[in-house]
Amino acid sequence: MKKLAIAAAVVLASVASAQAEYPERPISMIVAYSAGGGTDIAARTLAPFIEKHLGGDASIVVLNRPGAGGEIGFTELAQAEPDGYTIGFINTPNILTIPIQREARYSLDSFAPIANLIDDPGAFSLLPSSDIKTFDDLIAFAKENPGKVTYGSTGLGSDDHLSALEFERMTGVEMKHIPFPGNADVRTAVLGGHIMMASMNISETIADVQEGSLHALGQMSNERWDGAPDVPTFKEQGYDVVMGSMRGMAAPKGVPDEIIERLEVALKAAVDDPEFQEKAKQQHLALAYSASADYLAELEKLSATFQALWKDTPWVQQ
Repeated sequence: MKKLAIAAAVVLASVASAQAEYPERPISMIVAYSAGGGTDIAARTLAPFIEKHLGGDASIVVLNRPGAGGEIGFTELAQAEPDGYTIGFINTPNILTIPIQREARYSLDSFAPIANLIDDPGAFSLLPSSDIKTFDDLIAFAKENPGKVTYGSTGLGSDDHLSALEFERMTGVEMKHIPFPGNADVRTAVLGGHIMMASMNISETIADVQEGSLHALGQMSNERWDGAPDVPTFKEQGYDVVMGSMRGMAAPKGVPDEIIERLEVALKAAVDDPEFQEKAKQQHLALAYSASADYLAELEKLSATFQALWKDTPWVQQ
């Protein structure tokens, strides 16, 4: 009996020691979208500050795993070894809507949320040379030319797609949905004139708006994001469309609580770091931090909302 107790104590001590020394090797941070998009920019801006506040020899490598509206990257994150050496961004609504609309190899229960970082309202944006300057112009053109308004999104069931579907239902217009691997690809397509309109998050379009490369019809928030004070909301203009993307950090389910807590502390310190705050402002990141428990509660609430929406009005490829 005494030998068993000693053995158990040795095991516990070794586990505690391993966790105390964490991280001992590089951490992979998965981004489920293409390089140059909002999530990728957030990840690469944030990673050095997480390293700084984890301490020791912490090193984070950002890995882009785009495709299938985020499903490829989310699946890789969910199926990773739960040892704390693979973390990643999970994006609403895609992280929640993909398992609703089709069979997926993960669910919300596959993840251990660490903290949310960003809450980014959607927006409709067009080239300034377009004859469409207002929502009235968009609606009039779309009604006269059903299916001729092409818009890009980050995939079926994304916030970009669902908000466009809601706008179509609300106004009685028909537009054509063109999915892309990430917002960087949507941006390239709209700037190149390959699609008529971009449905993408306001933080990812505001730099082009400020430079005069794009014109934003509106942002999908209850109040104007302070990073885009001159862009009116849809609601201000008579269209009650509120939609956006939360972008937070998660690990695979099963990572020891002590490691999750350590990552959460480091992430909060990174977000509060004055140097990061300045860089986030320069990168137009719509920061909205929430701790692990609050983040999980919001994800569960959103999941129930999207499940009810799917049951009532399934979103389909348009």
